[in-house]
This record gives sequence, C-alpha cells and structure tokens, in this order.
Amino acid sequence: MSNSALFDKGLKIRNEVVGEEYVRRAFDKAGDFGRDFQELVTEYCWGASWGREALSRRDRSLLNIVMLGTLGRSAELALHLRGALRNGVTPDEIRDALIQLTIYAGVPAGVESFRIAQDVLENPEAQSNA
Repeated sequence: MSNSALFDKGLKIRNEVVGEEYVRRAFDKAGDFGRDFQELVTEYCWGASWGREALSRRDRSLLNIVMLGTLGRSAELALHLRGALRNGVTPDEIRDALIQLTIYAGVPAGVESFRIAQDVLENPEAQSNA
C-alpha cells in the first residue's frame, strides 16, 4: 500500500462512505495484479477528489448517483446509493435525483436506476460486491 498522506486521507473517506468491509474485499480481490489500481482509486478518487472541501460528501453522493445511473454502471450505482444513505441523502432526494436523471439521460437509464435504488432502499445493509 501507498504511504502517502493523500492515500491515507482517501482510505479514511472511502471506508466511511462505502464501508470498511467493501474496501477490504476490494483490496483482497485485487491481488498483486490489481493492487496498484486500488491504490490509485483510493488516492486520487477518494483522497484528491472526495477529499476536496467545496462540495459536501452528500452533494458528491448525489452527483455520483446521477452520473453512474446515466452511464449504466449498475454495481457502482448500488454501492454509491448505499454511500449516499450513509452521507445523509434521503430516499426522497434519491427519487428526485433519479427523476432528473430520467429527463436528461432517458427513460431506459431511469428505469434501471430506479430498479437498483428500490433494491438498495429495501435492503440498505446488503453489501455491494467489491
């Protein structure tokens, strides 16, 4: 693992948003081949991006929900929906964000995103796959 302050900051944020168990599994599954990737994601995605202060974690969660739903990234959407709930986003706010997504990204993206959100809201403690 990296020893940089940015990595440590990112690891703390990543653990808080998506859960320590998920992060542990992601590193364990990465093995030697994917370890550098996990370190990069932790340092730059979570440390350099999520670690900035102009947007709250709650706001970043809402942005990620809409972007991941628009891109059709189902597994990551489920993960970030759970993170959004941890960050204080309400089910009503998730619903409105997905309605906004549907208008601008299209009905198929909305249908899939609503399906995933409903699954997450019905079972928020289920673990996403790393």
